[in-house]
Amino acid sequence: MKIVFLGTPDFAVPSLNALITAGYEVVAVVTQPDRPVGRKAVLTPSPVKVAALSHGVKVLQFEKISRDGVEELKKLNADIMVTCAFGQILSKEVIDVAPKGIINVHGSLLPKYRGASPVQYAVINGDKIAGVTIMQTDTGIDTGDILAVEKTDVGEKETAGELFERLSKLGAELLLKTLKKIEDGSVVPVKQDEKNATYVKMIKKEDAKIDFSRPAAVVFNLVRGMHPWPIAFTYLRGKLLKIFSCEISHEEYDGAFGEVVRADMKNGIVVKCGVGAIIINELLLEGGSKQNQREFLAGRKIFEGDILG
Repeated sequence: MKIVFLGTPDFAVPSLNALITAGYEVVAVVTQPDRPVGRKAVLTPSPVKVAALSHGVKVLQFEKISRDGVEELKKLNADIMVTCAFGQILSKEVIDVAPKGIINVHGSLLPKYRGASPVQYAVINGDKIAGVTIMQTDTGIDTGDILAVEKTDVGEKETAGELFERLSKLGAELLLKTLKKIEDGSVVPVKQDEKNATYVKMIKKEDAKIDFSRPAAVVFNLVRGMHPWPIAFTYLRGKLLKIFSCEISHEEYDGAFGEVVRADMKNGIVVKCGVGAIIINELLLEGGSKQNQREFLAGRKIFEGDILG
């Protein structure tokens, strides 16, 4: 079966590698154009482009695939196309290019978390179970028929980055199983239940700002969900303070939300929340470097009574 693979970030690389390792004929990979990265704006290829070139697979890049790529895709004569975190909305003309259409590897248990950031929101919302869905792509946003689902427990302290990595591998395995069923005709499409559909937006830096008026569990989940990007943040005496990891305190404290109620080597850095408190484990103050709480306290950068926010 001849396949065109469409994907862009790290999440899509295991699926591409799995297809090639399994012996499928990947006639081309379509990915987003190279983008400037970092302070020096160095033009950088996507992880999927790097992986494709390492396998010697042809790479196509379109600023808008539905506008610029239809004719090029038709020339490839693929039997099916596979998308995984490609990052562009596909028109019906693109979807209809291959006889078997397009199937998509999506990092959530559809119809929950349609949209751009399903893995992060599973962690931010404190979900105990996450997973991947293989769906038949249609013109809606993650609205197509479900072809296969695989669930997994979310670790109590698991970050979005850690879950992201696990789901990317889980998705690759499920993709191969689903393709076999498509080939032998045993796949059974299931309509999504629109009553249970939810949509999530693309994560932006401002979404990572901590609101200490919320319960400690909510703050804890936000910190996990914003790791490794963009990293949850607050302010300490007007300076940006990034919080990489924390835990929920089992002790009860009095104080205003956002108040540093403990700042010593024995108790650590404890911050009062709307309900309960968190203990900060790793942090970075603007102008400094990432430190654990003991290193931070040794530098006497924070005191009891300081207000974060």
